[in-house]
Amino acid sequence: MSNFHGRFIWYELMTPDIAGAKSFYGNVVGWTSQDMPMPGGAYTILEADGAGVGGAMPLTDEVKAMGVPPNWTAYVAVDDVDAAARKAASLGGSVIRPPQDIPEVGRFAIIADPHGAVIAIMTPVPADPPRPEAARGTLGHASWHELYAGDLEADFPFYAEMFGWKKDSDMDMGPMGVYRLFSNAYDQGGGMMAKPANMPVPAWLYYFQVGDIDQAAQRITAAGGQVLNGPMEVPNGEWIAQGQDPQGAMFAVVGKKAA
Repeated sequence: MSNFHGRFIWYELMTPDIAGAKSFYGNVVGWTSQDMPMPGGAYTILEADGAGVGGAMPLTDEVKAMGVPPNWTAYVAVDDVDAAARKAASLGGSVIRPPQDIPEVGRFAIIADPHGAVIAIMTPVPADPPRPEAARGTLGHASWHELYAGDLEADFPFYAEMFGWKKDSDMDMGPMGVYRLFSNAYDQGGGMMAKPANMPVPAWLYYFQVGDIDQAAQRITAAGGQVLNGPMEVPNGEWIAQGQDPQGAMFAVVGKKAA
């Protein structure tokens, strides 16, 4: 198994308004961007201090017609994407997009867990990271990954088998159920919980690191987005806010509270 297997390596936004997304996330998270030519259009690289954090691509009419809304999807590295896609299906998940090559980048597939939460897998080229990964808490980088599961106890084994993730601990949240902290081979990766009844489908939510959380929340609304929850304190002393960008994609930020 490589030193990369089971690690979150990329974050991708599908949006109907690339220019609007670049402006919004530039204001809120501080990303700069550059467009890379590709067949049929361009792919936008989102950067924090010159390091690629993620990308943005157009949500086409064809994809919208399939019922796909604006969204963020994360890529998790696997040793063999073809074998991993077969494994996802054997574990009760589904393969939404079969393995496909991206020249000089890697081979990827889009899968869903047994209750429909979507995530991407990739065997990158080269197989190991070209540079040290940014430490969790680095401004502009993803700091937390949260699954709102269709069935936590049924879905967690899927991810454990797929990526080697381990349960760290369960936190009792009362009527909201259990919040399960999980880790990969490198660090604590995030948390999982049963999706609230008012949430239409199971889904992942990704948290990007900002500085002052109150200022970040103000930037979200000033840039045309919505703060749906927060800012609220979490057990490690940080603060989070969950939001929606102007095009409708869900995202979250994590930061500090000014003294």
